[in-house]
Amino acid sequence: MNLIPTMITIAALLSLVLAIVSFWLPQMSPDQEKLSPYECGFDPLGTARLPFSLRFFLVAILFLLFDLEIALLLPLPWGDQLTSPLLTFLWASAVLVLLTLGLVYEWTQGGLDWAE
Repeated sequence: MNLIPTMITIAALLSLVLAIVSFWLPQMSPDQEKLSPYECGFDPLGTARLPFSLRFFLVAILFLLFDLEIALLLPLPWGDQLTSPLLTFLWASAVLVLLTLGLVYEWTQGGLDWAE
């Protein structure tokens, strides 16, 4: 018994059913906000040269910094398979301490306060 035609038929029927249901399921209720070209809250008729807050960029850079920290520390559990796992954990701890000190410094200087 050949299962390939049966599997293709089931996959095609399932795809067809899902495509039909996806057209019936959503409730279309457009309002003024959804019909506007900008749903993000910007005024489409205003000036395009609005100044951004530098605090926004500071928070974004801090997020990227700590996101990179997580990406660099992800392979750390495999460090115990190395010939000197203690050295690997020492370097990882040094990176964490350095970044934590940087975060504490930013916090004490008020760099993370959004309100001016």
